[in-house]
Amino acid sequence: MQVPIWVSNRHIHLSKEDAEKLFGEWFELTKKNDLSQPWQYAAEECLVLKWPKWEIAKVRILWPYRPQTQVEILMADQFKLWTMAPIRLSGDLKWSAWITIVAPNWNEITIDEWMIIAKRHVHMLPSDAETYGVQNNQIVKIKCGGERGLIFDEVVIRVTDTSKLDTHIDTEEWNAAYLKTWDVAELITDWEVRFYTKN
Repeated sequence: MQVPIWVSNRHIHLSKEDAEKLFGEWFELTKKNDLSQPWQYAAEECLVLKWPKWEIAKVRILWPYRPQTQVEILMADQFKLWTMAPIRLSGDLKWSAWITIVAPNWNEITIDEWMIIAKRHVHMLPSDAETYGVQNNQIVKIKCGGERGLIFDEVVIRVTDTSKLDTHIDTEEWNAAYLKTWDVAELITDWEVRFYTKN
């Protein structure tokens, strides 16, 4: 069975409290464009990720605000920042990496255990999970066709009542498979059912 694919670059989810620390009281994000999931968008505002000697500029903020600030980077970003971030699902932040975030006005915050590399995942509704015969947090594979076709393992099913059916991989994975907008992948389940375990 096929699932759509969406590419995700490095980005930041801010808490409302940290947004006001960086940009000032009563600050609100400015919408740039919609994301693949309902009621979510990429903001016009960007931030800088800074480690002692290196930094990455123009890292976009995503809306809505989260209860806790979270930074999601690419695997190659670790080498530029000289840090190590674990591969995790969103929200699984225990024992992850620290980073300093700098706003255009030079306000900055340093966050502990809030930076990860996003684990591949498929968003779906409970009705989709029933159709595909999978469960929340189940680990599956997705098969991408084309000139540089790949099978991605360790893809986690994420079932919520507000999801839109969509597979999220990052830009490195997207480029490795030479994927294009509107491409789809085949969802493959293992004979042995495995589940993602939160740290």
